[in-house]
Amino acid sequence: MSRQLDLTALRSFLAVHEAGGVTRAAGFLNLTQSAVSMQLKRLEDSLGIELMERSGRGVALTAAGEQLIGYARRLLQLNDEALAKLTGQSLQGEVVLGVPSDIVYPVIPAVLRRFAHEHPMMRIRLVSSYTLKLRQLFAQGECDLILTTEDTVAPGGETLRSLPLIWVGAPGGQAFRQRPLPLAFEFNCIFRTGVQAALDAAGIDWVMASEAEATRSIEASVSADLAVHALVAGAEPRDLVSVPHGGSLPDLGQIQVNLYTGQNEAAGPLAAIIRQEYARLKSRSRSPAG
Repeated sequence: MSRQLDLTALRSFLAVHEAGGVTRAAGFLNLTQSAVSMQLKRLEDSLGIELMERSGRGVALTAAGEQLIGYARRLLQLNDEALAKLTGQSLQGEVVLGVPSDIVYPVIPAVLRRFAHEHPMMRIRLVSSYTLKLRQLFAQGECDLILTTEDTVAPGGETLRSLPLIWVGAPGGQAFRQRPLPLAFEFNCIFRTGVQAALDAAGIDWVMASEAEATRSIEASVSADLAVHALVAGAEPRDLVSVPHGGSLPDLGQIQVNLYTGQNEAAGPLAAIIRQEYARLKSRSRSPAG
């Protein structure tokens, strides 16, 4: 006799994994903690294997759970897409997308256009902030899905692309030649500590020449050639360029663009569009110049 996976239990399993615990997942799903725990147990019993290791308030995937998580995402996405197509039900309401300001371009405008066209009854609200703040908003349920720029990916996230972190400065600027090296960073920029550590390891003296809460203020200082900054490659604003330092500044390594998706009904379709647009960007970057 063939067995079938319980989609409701799979949804709870995925929610617990992405939320990092039963309590937070229950809030996303609008269920009680006991109901979510029962669904997890029912799923494990039906498969005859443990999917999660529970320690204190946290949970971690077992090896079997790691195998199942990808299938769970695909099955639930197909289920939701099929229901929407066959019943003619359009998504309605609001979905909140959080994106760091330095990776809004070039992908997000295309994402917003496509989502608005494919789901005209939905409102999409864009929240632009730094990664640490976006992770906090996502954990509190105030963002339905977020993009982040990080060294690694946390549980519940997926890496869309790895990109180099580069030095940027004013066009024709000379600030990168100064010693100590003048830096400009937002107070909460996730790149700041790593850049300082790289300079220390290279034996290059530096000074924080400009600090601000807002990205625009930092860009103004750098474009005036008062300091240098670090950005994800391809995200340089119009008035900044990659610094031609010729190896006089240390390599800053790779940064991962990660996606974290919550349980809002519209989060799945929006996440699918984000994945597709990042895949297109990657494909374009590999294509030979015409």
